Amino acid sequence: MKKVLFATTALIATASVAAADVRISGYGRFGLDYNDANDRAVNGVSKTTITSRLRLQFDMSAETDAGVAFDARFRAQAESRDNTPGGATFNGARFGVSYQGFRVNVGNIIGAVENMPGTYLETRTAGIGIDGASFYSHVGNVNNEFFNWDAYSSAGTGVNGIEAIYSTGGFTGHLSYSTRNGAVASDRIGVMLSYNFGDWTVAAAHQSSDAMWEDKTLVSVAWDGGQFGARVAYADNDGISKFGIYGNMDIGASSNILLFYTDEEAVSASDVLAGRGDNRDAVAGSNMNEGGSYGIHYSYDLGGGASFEAGYRRASNDNDTFQAGVYFSF
Repeated sequence: MKKVLFATTALIATASVAAADVRISGYGRFGLDYNDANDRAVNGVSKTTITSRLRLQFDMSAETDAGVAFDARFRAQAESRDNTPGGATFNGARFGVSYQGFRVNVGNIIGAVENMPGTYLETRTAGIGIDGASFYSHVGNVNNEFFNWDAYSSAGTGVNGIEAIYSTGGFTGHLSYSTRNGAVASDRIGVMLSYNFGDWTVAAAHQSSDAMWEDKTLVSVAWDGGQFGARVAYADNDGISKFGIYGNMDIGASSNILLFYTDEEAVSASDVLAGRGDNRDAVAGSNMNEGGSYGIHYSYDLGGGASFEAGYRRASNDNDTFQAGVYFSF
């Protein structure tokens, strides 16, 4: 990704020299989103709307004479979905210190589960279409409990946590911790291990949370054969299992096509009685997320950091979406 250098290397201190810089990068995306869950006569939203996002990312860094690096990151992001325009806002900052293969971050952390390989799609949006299509493709998203793990927030303040990451060779280990204020503090602890060897990557992650229904364990195995790629993933989301199979293929020098299928288990009746959301089919008031979701995504490289992206997704609750648009990075 091309970077725009705002401040070139600066000299800091007098007796010794340390390097520092500020960089900005980002992307824009815009296109059309057809969503059959919308209806002018029901929720006042047209079935076809414009979806868009502009993201600017600011990265600041400095390195001491001893090779210890300090860095910080924050973003400004403007987004529009379902015909609701949004202005740009800054998110919470993340601060980090790293030395050789070891890194510690505080603030708006990445999160161990979020950082696990083999859970997001191999597309520019990490999901289907131009904005991800709600990410039913992710095995950690079940019931009405999507994204209930620590993750870097691009539009919010984040979880204000702490994490340690160590990488050497093909191995990466990641440990994260956060606590949320409230009448009773709520903690999340996450751990992730991954290993890459040749064309293969295996990974596993676990989150333990004080909040209800947030414990989860995920595993994935991915193969990247160059022109072809395949992956399987599985998650136990506090008693709701979900698995996924994924495949993608390059077509010529500029195109790629990707397909996925996931299947979500029904929630237990005892959990529903305890207050958990109901995903079971044919149950009044259920979100109907039990069962299979599938999708197809097409990407065409336009050159210069731009691409055409299009995708269709059928969710397990029978919601259909189709999106097409342009994605460009800078």
